[in-house]
Amino acid sequence: MPDSNIIDIRISDIRQLFNSLDPSPFHERDLDREAEEFIVGWADEYPLQSPLELVIRVPHEQLDQARQSNIPQAVHNYFSYRAVASARRIRFQLREGRFALAMGLAFLAVCILLRQLAGSITPAPLQQVFQEGLLILGWVAMWRPLQLFLYDWWPVRHHGRLYRKLATMKVSVLAA
Repeated sequence: MPDSNIIDIRISDIRQLFNSLDPSPFHERDLDREAEEFIVGWADEYPLQSPLELVIRVPHEQLDQARQSNIPQAVHNYFSYRAVASARRIRFQLREGRFALAMGLAFLAVCILLRQLAGSITPAPLQQVFQEGLLILGWVAMWRPLQLFLYDWWPVRHHGRLYRKLATMKVSVLAA
């Protein structure tokens, strides 16, 4: 594996790698927020299809404890959980998008109907202001559904794919 695909972390204590407030057993603990950001940030620098390796360097006197703690399994478990959470988030966003689309289309239909009724207003400039205002208002109501369906889900999908990759990467624990 080429060196360019290695994410190297040096820690002074293996407890730095995990969230100290998480009461779960060691192999099921959440990663520390800063450790996760570091790993994900570096992993995002490499092409998604290229292999990665995480090298965790601990003080020599903690090497046996680190290997007994099964850190690779803990890292894999954490990123597997994050991948599943990303898939759930995409499903939620698409469900929210469908609801927002239904609401937006209904509101747009009401605005178009009111626009037609505004045609009966006699002063022409006032009529045009109401008609155009209602049309714009109706299309503005479509902003959120279109944003959800066209843009918002892409970053979540990307992070889900990245987390799946991190859940399967090689993790090595070495002496610093």
